[in-house]
Amino acid sequence: MLLMLCASHLTVSPNRSQFFEGDFVSLSCEEDDSSTRWNLTRNTRKQQRTQCGVRYVFPLDSGVYWCESRESPISNMVNLTVTGKLSVWMILQSPVLPVMEGDDVTLLCKTKTTPSNLPAAFFKDGVFIGKEPTGHMTIQHVSRSDEGLYKCDISGHGESPSSWITVTVSVQPTSGAPPSASTHPLTLLRYLLVFCPYFISTLLMVSLYLSRANNQ
Repeated sequence: MLLMLCASHLTVSPNRSQFFEGDFVSLSCEEDDSSTRWNLTRNTRKQQRTQCGVRYVFPLDSGVYWCESRESPISNMVNLTVTGKLSVWMILQSPVLPVMEGDDVTLLCKTKTTPSNLPAAFFKDGVFIGKEPTGHMTIQHVSRSDEGLYKCDISGHGESPSSWITVTVSVQPTSGAPPSASTHPLTLLRYLLVFCPYFISTLLMVSLYLSRANNQ
């Protein structure tokens, strides 16, 4: 049931935080440094810490997962929730891994036994943010203000568990650095126009001085 890989970053496939009992899920540690031994670890409702990768999940597999090694700090953590037969079979499909600022994020409110296109209400941090007739909500061009705890509700079917969405700010190149002459032809040309006359005039002066010295 469980697998172990060498890596430093935990990935989840499919990329979501909520699952139905019996769904297929793959967790793995992406390889970063082959010289470091990384173990996939979990802390579930049974308070177990095991080296594991999940395939078919059950409610007792709900919990926090991460990669760790003796030599390095632990990796990112992900919180997985598995809904079983003893609870309302309703989940919110949302990305469990961080999303990049500016990307579009789609939320899907889904039930186990009915079609996944039922009207659904969506909430962020407990506040109603909209109702979609087909159960899909797309947040366009997400920013840090969209980071938070999301859940959904389908009338007559119940409410999903809540899931946290993390937004990562993209790193822009620093501005203000002086341009390199080797990558800017106009700058290079300016340097040549200033430097060449000075260089040529210096050569002429040296030549005249040597010529006069030889004639004396």
